[in-house]
Amino acid sequence: MPLLEPDPEALRPGTAREPAIDRVTDGSAAGTPEPLRSELTALLGADKVLWKISDLVRYASDASPYRFLPRVVLIPEDLDDVSAILSYAHGKGREVVFRAAGTSLNGQAQGEDILVDVRRHWTGVEVLDDGARARIRPGTTVLRANATLARYGRLLGPDPASAIACTIGGVVANNASGMTAGTTRNSYRTLASLTFILPSGTVVDTADPAADEELAHAEPQLCAGLLELKAEIESDEELTARIRAKYAIKNTNGYRLDAFLDGATPVQILRGLMVGSEGTFGFIAETVFDTLPLDRRITSALLFFPSLTAAAAAVPRFNEAGAIAVELMDGNTLRASVRVKGVPADWAALPRETAALLVEFRAPDEAGQEAYEEAAAEVMRGLDLVVPAASVTNAFTRDAGTISGYWKARKAFVTAVGGSRPSGTTLITEDFAVPPDRLADACEALLELQSRHGFDAAVAGHAAHGNLHFLLAFDAARPDDVERYDAFMQEFCALVVDRFDGSLKAEHATGRNIAPFLEREWGPRATELMWRTKQVIDPEGVLAPRIVLDRDPRAHLRGLKTIPKVEAVADPCIECGFCEPTCPSEDLTTTPRQRIVLRREMMRQADGSPVEAGLLDAYGYDAVDTCAGDSTCKLACPVGIDTGAMMKGFRHLRHTPREERIAALTAQNFRVVEASARLAVAAGDAIGERGGDRLLESVTRLARRAVRPDLVPEWLPQLPGRAARELPRTARVGASAVYYPACVNRIFAGPEAGPAAGLPGASLAEALVAVSERAGKPVWIPEDVAGTCCATIWHSKGYDAGNRIMANRIVEAAWGWTAGGTLPLVVDASSCTLGIAEEVVPYLTEDNRALHRELTVVDSLVWAADELLPELTVSRRTGSAVVHPTCSMEHLGDTEQLRVLAEACADEVTVPDDAGCCAFAGDRGMLHKELTDTATAKEAAEVNSRTYDAYLSANRMCEIGMERATGHPYRSALIELERATRPPGR
Repeated sequence: MPLLEPDPEALRPGTAREPAIDRVTDGSAAGTPEPLRSELTALLGADKVLWKISDLVRYASDASPYRFLPRVVLIPEDLDDVSAILSYAHGKGREVVFRAAGTSLNGQAQGEDILVDVRRHWTGVEVLDDGARARIRPGTTVLRANATLARYGRLLGPDPASAIACTIGGVVANNASGMTAGTTRNSYRTLASLTFILPSGTVVDTADPAADEELAHAEPQLCAGLLELKAEIESDEELTARIRAKYAIKNTNGYRLDAFLDGATPVQILRGLMVGSEGTFGFIAETVFDTLPLDRRITSALLFFPSLTAAAAAVPRFNEAGAIAVELMDGNTLRASVRVKGVPADWAALPRETAALLVEFRAPDEAGQEAYEEAAAEVMRGLDLVVPAASVTNAFTRDAGTISGYWKARKAFVTAVGGSRPSGTTLITEDFAVPPDRLADACEALLELQSRHGFDAAVAGHAAHGNLHFLLAFDAARPDDVERYDAFMQEFCALVVDRFDGSLKAEHATGRNIAPFLEREWGPRATELMWRTKQVIDPEGVLAPRIVLDRDPRAHLRGLKTIPKVEAVADPCIECGFCEPTCPSEDLTTTPRQRIVLRREMMRQADGSPVEAGLLDAYGYDAVDTCAGDSTCKLACPVGIDTGAMMKGFRHLRHTPREERIAALTAQNFRVVEASARLAVAAGDAIGERGGDRLLESVTRLARRAVRPDLVPEWLPQLPGRAARELPRTARVGASAVYYPACVNRIFAGPEAGPAAGLPGASLAEALVAVSERAGKPVWIPEDVAGTCCATIWHSKGYDAGNRIMANRIVEAAWGWTAGGTLPLVVDASSCTLGIAEEVVPYLTEDNRALHRELTVVDSLVWAADELLPELTVSRRTGSAVVHPTCSMEHLGDTEQLRVLAEACADEVTVPDDAGCCAFAGDRGMLHKELTDTATAKEAAEVNSRTYDAYLSANRMCEIGMERATGHPYRSALIELERATRPPGR
């Protein structure tokens, strides 16, 4: 054991608590039982079998109100692995559930036996026919697929609000649609073909001309059974008419019986049945979509009405005018959305009865846009709108920023409202549809039902399609509250079916909470046909039992999860999973959602239970050490939950008093530490030149094992040499800004100017001084910057005392340098800009907070793009450049300036679709290089798919991380700008 290994007990919850009714029992503490674990390890390999109790717990939750502990979690890499898993399940009589993003709202991504993660190794987009079609693997998010298609002026039909996180496989398996898809642009209508694996292991590619012949040979009984069901349905005129009527509005409840009417052959029938089958018929391994035009001329408005029914009554008029989206939000939704960044604060005081419609028109050209705007104006003349807050305009706009803000508020419906629910309550998300002309009546009836059962619910939805969503919060630990929820559901289902002849699930698919009510909607005849279809395709019931079909009338109450209170920063989390695609450790250890899920399970346990011990033992590395601390999860979370901050807090808890004192001493004596670090880098270079990098790697690895991996960095061959001792000479007199070179740039040397033959290299400091002078806006570097720092070194590791010392020192120094905030402070590393501008604030004294409010902290790329570039002349350009936006730039909102600078220097600029946090995170890439390797894998593969003339970023450590990942030397865009604007002949 390392000398300074942290004690897991430091993270034990310190609150007095009673064991929760749904806690994981002590019998599961050892994880996957034998022989299941050893058999699957022998079948797939140890790296594809997750068996620890912490693995099982983190996969037990999804975005739904349910929680089921799997017996084992498997990570297949290819079709052979999936076939082997299915074969094993058949032979052993086991059950299999497939899970991708885990954004399902009804428990579809949860299993009680074998759970199969089909996200990690199943991503990729291939554009076909110049964008008219796209081949997409099931683990690819909708957002990622559309990012690629946008270059071709195309997009996918389905557009769920969870597009940032939900994957194509889940979208197809649930027939998720979204704001604009309706019944014509969903997966059922736009899916050209798909490849899937049946429960038997048979692989079917519906695009293969020989698919039916091969299926008949491999599965004769299945083919005969499907054709028999088709004939039976088609012979019943009343049933056929009923099926067609059910799909005239949005409906994802049960199996797509219209597949038997639309498909002529077994393969065609299966192609339709797989859509919306929720993983119960097979594994969707690949999809090919017919894409749709991306109309870029957009006009939108957020219109406020005195009531929900008044808003609903206006929907048909906008539909007739050609609106592609008409989204409804009630007062609870509007008020809760103020938690979302950019939403007007005065919405918090909106009257309860207020409602709003988000109306959008999209056109391919100016003429089409003007025609839509005229039609919208005509509708507006007949509306009775209200202005319940000063920020309300009730006007259509073309402004992209304003429109984006409207959609952020709408898409945050589940998470924003869920995040504002009472602490400790479980969130239920319901989704139903009625004929659009009955929407106003349905809204009125729903509000009355909610009020009668004591629910202060929130309502929103795709009003254009008669599709409403509403949220209910109740305490799953209280039997009386569970019964209240049940009573509401019984009446709700009767209301939708009997009064409105609607769909109990419009786009979220049946799932566990509507399965018991399937027959209520479809009747016994159609429901029995669904059971028979399942028997034909999956006769042994291997795949996803009880998720679509369940004869237990109380199945919707089984497995409801309690939500124990955790750390305040994470307590609002509804486990939606929006944070996961942005997380650098997603494919290595845990995600932000999983870190919170694990913490909640600790709180469910009795103090000192075997399960709690197992979770604590794994949590240190899986959650705390391998969190990059970049807080990109905060950006992805609609309510701004910062799991990175929680992990930094846990790092602080694990520190001994002695470690905190040492960290504080390094802050107090940072001038000496900085000089020592520069000497150490120089010594490392000298040793590396004589003994090679392997010697240094071996020495540091030994030290890491002896002391502690999270304290001793590992030597990396990509580390640059020592920075020059002297910074460029500058003058205070006449300076337009104060230039603060970050300590990382004072310790490590920068790369040379790059590919321009014959041009001498410039350090980052030299480049920034030169371009500022060249633009007529010279900068001044204070003589006493040595020994100061942005405090991120201490902040990222949770050393609060050291953080406090340095945070106050840098603010006091900056105040003096800038003459009390008269001049801007230009910082040459984006993470340091973020640190000084925002992250130091909680650690400042009251006096220094006042000083900080007077400072203007500017990132060097923003300084260059906004202040210098307009005054510069580009004399030489490079051919192509790829840029890596840093996570700090994402927080600061500066990524566009990086692109602007790159476009000034290069003829072609690429921002990789898979660009994300590199996870180098200061020195974390040297403490846990496996984290950076995982975080950069997809971006590196995309970058290395071709060559570029320049590789640009905005932070030295991120540049080192990307060089390690790609093998190409990344450098600051400022160095490239200096080269591009250097006068000819110099």
